[in-house]
Amino acid sequence: MTMNKQIVLASRPTAEPTVENFRLVEAAVPALEDGQVLVRHHFLSLDPYMRGRMNEGKSYAQPQPLDAVMIGGTVGEVVESKAPQFAAGDKVVGMGGWQQYSVVDASQAGMLRKVDTTHVPLSAYLGAVGMPGVTAWVGLTQIIAPKTGETVVVSAASGAVGGAVGQLAKARGCRVVGIAGGPDKCAQVIDELGFDACIDYKVHNDTKAMSKALKEACPDGIDGYFENVGGMILDAIMLRMNAFGRIAFCGMISGYNGQPIPMANPALILVSRLKLQGFIVSEHMELWPAALKELGTMVATGHLKYRESVAQGLESAPEAFLGLLKGKNFGKQLVKLA
Repeated sequence: MTMNKQIVLASRPTAEPTVENFRLVEAAVPALEDGQVLVRHHFLSLDPYMRGRMNEGKSYAQPQPLDAVMIGGTVGEVVESKAPQFAAGDKVVGMGGWQQYSVVDASQAGMLRKVDTTHVPLSAYLGAVGMPGVTAWVGLTQIIAPKTGETVVVSAASGAVGGAVGQLAKARGCRVVGIAGGPDKCAQVIDELGFDACIDYKVHNDTKAMSKALKEACPDGIDGYFENVGGMILDAIMLRMNAFGRIAFCGMISGYNGQPIPMANPALILVSRLKLQGFIVSEHMELWPAALKELGTMVATGHLKYRESVAQGLESAPEAFLGLLKGKNFGKQLVKLA
């Protein structure tokens, strides 16, 4: 009998989450029924959206149930299959959760997808050629819709989503400015990812200082902004937006622990005739094929760079997740399971 290590949500955080909110358990892997597939996970994806799922309050997604395996994207290998569309040895991506194995009903559309690792590494299907990359593609192409020569700014620019946004915008002929925390991350954003400039929010740590830095980095103003953070950074961005600028709201990590995120000068939405739009990538499944085609081609040809932070073993997932929320990761945060 194969035993499956799992991490469940033990309790809901009242403010900042801790490792005590999680619990490691073991359960036997059940025998497969017709139409089911057993997957051994190689990598688990850790993402900021998981923090919102830990709360019980209203959000764009259902709360993570208590005492259930934490939700999460996974890549791995089919170990056993009783479904005709999958065979043992197939490399797959799905939402297997924080566990070593998952049993998947292959008849449910979108639950499991075969991937080709000939030119794209398996782990990249959780980052640059996965949900984060598609998130970047959808927000950039559908909301910001940049034109050649425009200026696009990205917060959390060294992260899995932000890094892809910037490179996709550069491929469309834009001037791209990142915002990241610390000199090492800013250097990577410029030197590895090819951004034109990067502003360190730990140095420019109030609205006035950030606005001044943005003025220097964006001499022609800002046409598009990809929002991952909120708070002071958004206030500074608003001061520098050009008329008819577009802001894609992807995340508001500054408020994930329940803090309010007031907007200092909402009148600028009217004055500058801005378009502000939030989006959830899972609501745009019709766009995924086009996004994955461009992202996969760019990664395979070396035109889309990415970095991964990899924690070892399922037991390390809670600490790695808490570090992600504090910006300790560099690029895509993964947990290696096999």
